[in-house]
Amino acid sequence: MSEEDITRFIRPELAAFGGYVPSKSLELLAERVKMAINGIAKLDANENPYGCSPKVNAALKEYPYLNIYPDAGQTEIRKLLSGYTGVDPERIVVGNGSDELIGLILRIFIESGDEVINLVPTFDMFRFGTALCNGKLVEVPRDDDYQVDVKAVKKAITKKTKLILLANPNNPTGTLTPQKDVLELIETGIPFVSDEAYVEFCGATATPFVNKYNNLIVLRTFSKWAGLAGLRIGYGLMHPRLVGYLQTIKQPYNVNIAARVAVRESLKDIDYLMKNVKAIITERERLFDELGKISWLKPCPSKANFVFCHVLNGEAAQIQKALEDKGILIRYFDIPRLQNSLRISVGRPEHTDKLIKALKEVGGD
Repeated sequence: MSEEDITRFIRPELAAFGGYVPSKSLELLAERVKMAINGIAKLDANENPYGCSPKVNAALKEYPYLNIYPDAGQTEIRKLLSGYTGVDPERIVVGNGSDELIGLILRIFIESGDEVINLVPTFDMFRFGTALCNGKLVEVPRDDDYQVDVKAVKKAITKKTKLILLANPNNPTGTLTPQKDVLELIETGIPFVSDEAYVEFCGATATPFVNKYNNLIVLRTFSKWAGLAGLRIGYGLMHPRLVGYLQTIKQPYNVNIAARVAVRESLKDIDYLMKNVKAIITERERLFDELGKISWLKPCPSKANFVFCHVLNGEAAQIQKALEDKGILIRYFDIPRLQNSLRISVGRPEHTDKLIKALKEVGGD
């Protein structure tokens, strides 16, 4: 069978589908620039530079039951998360990263032609998941400060609207949507997803409203604050009936046993992890200030663990490449509303020093 023969069976709407652009491999970059891995400043994926709790590493080393499938009902982990969030276990579901939960939520709501309101520019997984469900993405632009235009969102709602998606704080801009605006969107009655991947870095959350509003879904993750991006642990807070649907359609053992052990140990060591979160917040403010001293950059205030910058002079793609050659990974964007811009994850103080020095060399500032 020829290539043409097999491709005619593929869904036609996927022919021009653009996938999600992931972060770059640390190992491959280290090999290309001939630098030790620990010499790379990886500031492109909003990971935690301090890593996970030492209790996680110790527990994984000693865990004896890796040959046994994990509990498909997620009983223990949901109880633990209930203690952390204050939300009842029956309102909690756990995913292989919050990305999986975004995809599952879209699958329970969206049929071909259904509309999903997306507040652009924002997290690209929203577009990715909607396209895979063959839904129609209705893009409502944020204002010049990347704040949500609530009136425009309400105006965009039609009989076909099945979902409103909000990243809060927003990725990649770091913008926080005020609680009054979040509540106004929830009160439209449309299923509403508040993706709070960076909540520990800002403290603002819609979690207290989960019991009150049946249409509210809050998503959170252990990737950022707890340093567990490599183990892929996300969770959702929502009405028990929605939890039931997600439990039904998810893969039975979607969260592996290593991830579950890591959650247990992380929640035993919250003080240690929150100390690291505070260090990242402090460094975020220093990074913002230092970037603001570079004449050809315009950083935006952030409530996440990264800083978004407009490049006023020069090409963002070229700057990213020049920094990569120096062993510094950052993200650049050149799409509508994000033209010629950079997103820089907050690292350790030494990473900030290395980055600022390199930026001055690259730009001659």
